[in-house]
Parts: sequence; structure tokens; C-alpha cells
Amino acid sequence: MPSADTNLFFLGAALLLALTPGPDNLFVLMQSASAGRKAGILVVLGLCTGLLVHTTAVTLGLAALFAASAAAFTVLKFAGAGYLAYLAWQAFRAPAGMQAEGDRAAASAGQLYLRGIVMNLTNPKVVLFFLAFLPQFVRPEAGRVGVQLAWFGLLFIVATMLAFSALAFLAGYFGEKLRRSERAQRCLNRAAAFVFGGLALKLVTSTR
Repeated sequence: MPSADTNLFFLGAALLLALTPGPDNLFVLMQSASAGRKAGILVVLGLCTGLLVHTTAVTLGLAALFAASAAAFTVLKFAGAGYLAYLAWQAFRAPAGMQAEGDRAAASAGQLYLRGIVMNLTNPKVVLFFLAFLPQFVRPEAGRVGVQLAWFGLLFIVATMLAFSALAFLAGYFGEKLRRSERAQRCLNRAAAFVFGGLALKLVTSTR
């Protein structure tokens, strides 16, 4: 297994990367601000489940096969962009006030959790990132390569859970105050639509 120093260095790097503005943490930020801390945490759990899938793919060598397929990359990025565009439209049309509270209550925990999974798995950049980042910390003398990749993937998930949960709590706290005003809630919904739409555009125009 990797040394304690390697693990600590990797964990620190993973925390910094998780806090660096990107599609996933911006998604958590807007979901938490517009729908509350509980919704944000459920989305975080979904995102981390997606990372578990990516970790498994890298460990088994499937991610390398995906990286070599231009068609798979294109299909996945368009699917992800389409889903983000759908969420942008939903956010844009979301009502404010008491009706908005009812709509948020109607969204089940399963739906929010699934939203995080889909968001993560339909972003082909995450696969390529894992394929490039995790192997940098693997040392043949430290044991089996597959075991080390799985271990670093799990550490990355822990770092992501910590960083994203903190974002969810902070955004949920401030979002709760903003949602007391219908006008602020409406602005928050428009901001969420803008962010989701921007992420969709960025994803659809991305290259390998």
C-alpha cells in the first residue's frame, strides 16, 4: 500500500481539486442554494457514487478503452449536455414562493440522488481526469497497481465528499435566507438556469 506521506499528499491535492470551480461543485452549489442543504447533500452522494463507478472503470482498465473511443466520448458529452439543458429549463421555469416550496418537497430523495449520478457519469471529462490523475501516485514497489488505483479512487471520493458537503451546507444556509423573498428566489432560479445552461454549452463544445 502507498505510504502515509503519499496518502496525505494525495488527499490534500484531491481536496484542492474538489474546491476548484468546476462543473460538479458548481452543480452542488446551485442545487443547494435553490433547493436546500438536504437536496445538496443528496446530490453530493449521487456524484460520489458516480466517482465510484469511474474508480472501478480505471481499476479494471475500462477507462482506457473509453478514452480511445472518440464515438463514446461524443455520445456521452451530448447526453450530459442534454441533461444539463433540461435542468436549466426546469430551473428557469421554477416558481417562487409557496408553490416553489411545494415543488421542492415533491422532489424525492431518490430523484436528487439520481440527479447527482447522472450529472457525474455523463461528463466524459471525469473519466479522462481519473485516467490521468490517479496513476501519477501509483508506485509499482508499493504493491499491486489495481489495488493502489482503487485506494486512491476511494481517497478522492472521501475528499470530494468532505469538500462538496461543506459547499452544500454553506450554499444551503445562504440560499435559505434568499428563498424567504420571492424576488430573490426568482433571481436564484434564473442564476441556476444560467449556470446549468453554461455547463451544458461548455460540455457540448469540449474536446478530448
